[in-house]
Amino acid sequence: MNKVIFLYEYSTLSVQDWLAGGYEVWCFDGQHPTGVTKEGNLVKVGMWLERDIPTIDTITEMVGEGVVFVGGFPECTDLAVSGAAHFKKKLQANPDCQKIATERAKLVEDIANFYNAPWFAENPVSVLSTLWRKPNYSFHPYEYGGYLPEDDVHPVYPEYINARDAYPKKTCLWTGNGFVMPDKMEVDTPKDENGKALYSKQHSKLGGKSTKTKNIRSASPRGVMKAIYLANK
Repeated sequence: MNKVIFLYEYSTLSVQDWLAGGYEVWCFDGQHPTGVTKEGNLVKVGMWLERDIPTIDTITEMVGEGVVFVGGFPECTDLAVSGAAHFKKKLQANPDCQKIATERAKLVEDIANFYNAPWFAENPVSVLSTLWRKPNYSFHPYEYGGYLPEDDVHPVYPEYINARDAYPKKTCLWTGNGFVMPDKMEVDTPKDENGKALYSKQHSKLGGKSTKTKNIRSASPRGVMKAIYLANK
């Protein structure tokens, strides 16, 4: 059975199409229960991820052979330019916080290179562009909403995230090893009285620093994830 690995993936929203396609899916995230939890072809591994040889060895030995794709959603709290106003305070508290976050992002590429598998790492507009390299692609969720059905409702956060990912949020992808960026299938977005596209409620109604809030705000757009699956399966 072919396998895929997704790092920093707690919600498992991004992997549903891989599961439906018959792949064995490994999701690594520190929020999963400690150890290995198997739910059919979905394998959740509870571990915090750092870019070091022990971590790479642990992941690759655990998963074994047959990995054909790798994805990742590294934590953006210390990187996203939307939080630039807090950078000074964060860097005073930990001068290496952005360096550490950047190294965690690079771990996605390390794992993919081990398997010579196509890969992506997703982040909002962030300082990864300077601390690592410029992204290969960028997109807004609504540009891929057409991959979701017309009667779509978000399966986990319908009160916060627009159906069919019908909202703007510039998001970047760092990719490699033959990753294929899918064609767009745009949907219309709700607009204000001036015709400007409205963000989903996860942006306007979710402030604070709770883990739940962060998980909702960072939930992977399902349309582009389905499109990536179809283009790279």
